[in-house]
Amino acid sequence: MSITLTQLIQHLDTLLEPQMFKDYCPNGLQVQGRNEVSVVATAVTASQNMVDQAAEAGADVLLVHHGYFWRNEPQVLTGMKYHRISQLIRNDISLLAYHLPLDAHPELGNNARLAAMLSWKISGGLEPGNSRSIGLTGAPLKSSRVSDIALEITNKLKREPLVIGDKDRVVKKLAWCSGAAQGMIELAAEAGCDLFVSGEISENTVHAARELGITYIAAGHHATERYGVLALGEWLQRETGIRHIALDEENPV
Repeated sequence: MSITLTQLIQHLDTLLEPQMFKDYCPNGLQVQGRNEVSVVATAVTASQNMVDQAAEAGADVLLVHHGYFWRNEPQVLTGMKYHRISQLIRNDISLLAYHLPLDAHPELGNNARLAAMLSWKISGGLEPGNSRSIGLTGAPLKSSRVSDIALEITNKLKREPLVIGDKDRVVKKLAWCSGAAQGMIELAAEAGCDLFVSGEISENTVHAARELGITYIAAGHHATERYGVLALGEWLQRETGIRHIALDEENPV
């Protein structure tokens, strides 16, 4: 089974609505490859390792959450960027990337999948007045302390999280946002949450958690963003019949 590259992009753009987001990078097609698509490989980041593995697997498309051409980065194709993109071009592989649209999707998005993985019930968005809020609020499906949630993260995400604050605190309401969303901790505190979970942590996040009176968990940028692009690849396989290959690599951040 195969579809055209144009049809693939139409499927993804219809689902994820990238035009609705003001993002830090272009969403959708970033590097054009062959027109016929029968195999799509997915990965969190279009690193050299993932590009090489996509080529070895015979993928027509590499679909990722973290692609290229980020705001304020050098525009020239030299060094690391040259080697990655030249490998894509040599193998006629298209690169598609969806950043914020994949974080926010209500079913396949990173934050929706994180909730499903960790048995959290979604109650709403973390950003007031934003119908496409990336961060979410909700509650554990069963009575839990912070230590219980940290253990569940370790077991399900295969990474021990960093906990700042009271590990024995009972969590009645929590907020979460995958990746580098530590700056949303104030929104979580304003929403009356007992716990905020994101991927990365900054030095000032520790002080914010202490002063805001909210417990904080850093669960890993990569670890919290594995599952959106994986779900997206599986969805494409069901919808179009093309083959999906899931790629991953260890990343402690």
